[in-house]
Amino acid sequence: MGSERAMKLVHFGAGRIGRSFIGQLFSRAGWEVVFVDVDRRIIDELNRRKQYRVVVKDKEGGVIVVRNVRGVHADDLERVSEEIAGADLLSTAVGKSALTMIAAPIARGIIRRHESSPERAVDIILCENMKDAALFFRDTVAEHLPEGFPIDSAAGFVETSIGKMVPLMSAEEREKDPLLVYAERYNTLIVDRNGFKNEVPVIPGLKPKSLMKAWVDRKLYIHNLGHAVLAYTSYALFPDYIYMWQAVSNEALRAVTKGAMWESGRALIAQYPHEFDAKSIGAHIDDLLERFGNRALGDTVYRVGMDLYRKLGPDDRLIGGVKLCLKHRIRPDFISLGTASAMFFRAAGEDGRMFERDRRFFEQELSRGIDHVLTYVCGLEDRETSRVMASYYDSISRGGLDIERLAQNVC
Repeated sequence: MGSERAMKLVHFGAGRIGRSFIGQLFSRAGWEVVFVDVDRRIIDELNRRKQYRVVVKDKEGGVIVVRNVRGVHADDLERVSEEIAGADLLSTAVGKSALTMIAAPIARGIIRRHESSPERAVDIILCENMKDAALFFRDTVAEHLPEGFPIDSAAGFVETSIGKMVPLMSAEEREKDPLLVYAERYNTLIVDRNGFKNEVPVIPGLKPKSLMKAWVDRKLYIHNLGHAVLAYTSYALFPDYIYMWQAVSNEALRAVTKGAMWESGRALIAQYPHEFDAKSIGAHIDDLLERFGNRALGDTVYRVGMDLYRKLGPDDRLIGGVKLCLKHRIRPDFISLGTASAMFFRAAGEDGRMFERDRRFFEQELSRGIDHVLTYVCGLEDRETSRVMASYYDSISRGGLDIERLAQNVC
């Protein structure tokens, strides 16, 4: 008797998250993983080797060999739609802007699948770390479907919360092996149970949740917020630090970061009392601070802090966290300090240059004053909080901020 066919995942985006996390997670569970990507070199290497390596970056180290993989170039629309028609599951890790680019080929594959097996819905796991990803992509795919097509019965759109940290690799490392990827050992993928049309697949590390919004907010307002506060206060007050482990090893910076995470953490408990409590939030914060201090990961202050326009946006980690705190009458003092510190962030990458959009931020926005940034970039309407941020900004500018004294206020 022949062996049963392996379940097949078609994953869009063979980048760092795609290879180190999603591909690795499903391959180790016995699935075949088909990557779809525009990078021809990566696709060719996947098809030549049928495997790649994930180097685990922590004290223990280790290498995970991800097998039973292959690739399809994104331009080969016929092959892509054929793979979708025969897939057991789809997933994406391409970023919001690229989602609009893959919507048409995915719609084409859904049509082909529906024509041959109208009863077989396909679920799409969206590993994008964006709010309302499922609704956004559902509507984007719908634009490429015929009028009246039953999209809501033909496809499930599954939002996720991704907490895995995958550092940037040097150009030299990427050139040496284009498939090699580094990642931390953490391997949990939180998914929206209600987004699936089919049964949730049983995959080690896949954690379905019913109230997905709470978990997306937890990722944004504790993990992302804490990471940002640590990076920005580190650069503003200790600009010689290059790595995140250096920053979190500084007791004052660690305490201030913890204070910011607890501000939004208390707001999350108030917002979602049936999902979170002080014990679970405290354990999550402590775990994250330990992971931020992972030296082997080599994560840099530059990588974590870059892209100020996005990270200072009205609904992103910092300002979104501030708004959530204000909603529940919690003073966001430490988050305000982190936001003010972002105004000094001029870290450079391995090429010695700032991220281009950050250079533009300083030239076009901060040159007009912090009040302009808080109003027109951050969209912050609370005047008292704006004054607190401006006060922190002035204190940092004058070198008069006593970070150790502030750290003592963290309970």
